[in-house]
Amino acid sequence: MIAVLRISGQVDLDSGIKETLDRLKIRKKLVCTFIDEKDSVRMGMLKKVSHYVCYGEVDDKLMNEIIAKRGQKDVAGVYRGFCRMHPPVGGFKKSTRFAYPRGILESNKEIAKLLVRML
Repeated sequence: MIAVLRISGQVDLDSGIKETLDRLKIRKKLVCTFIDEKDSVRMGMLKKVSHYVCYGEVDDKLMNEIIAKRGQKDVAGVYRGFCRMHPPVGGFKKSTRFAYPRGILESNKEIAKLLVRML
């Protein structure tokens, strides 16, 4: 699974980018969702919004831990598809304005460490 974490806020977004982020269920800053790497439609959406999110592959153990601790549930107790995360303990170690390796945006190999610090 691929974890997608929104880094940028909601101000001054193009309407197409905003709609794509809405369809990925990451409407606010510091919201995480999981997508399957085999889903070509969602991967195309991810490519479109890559300048506003960081994403990377995570194992099932970490994914289940994030959903258990931070997952949002509706009235019936069903997982809504997104997790609201805390800011990372110790802050972001790299810039939130540049792509990986200079910053944390786009495809990030260290996203698992970041998500653990955000639990």
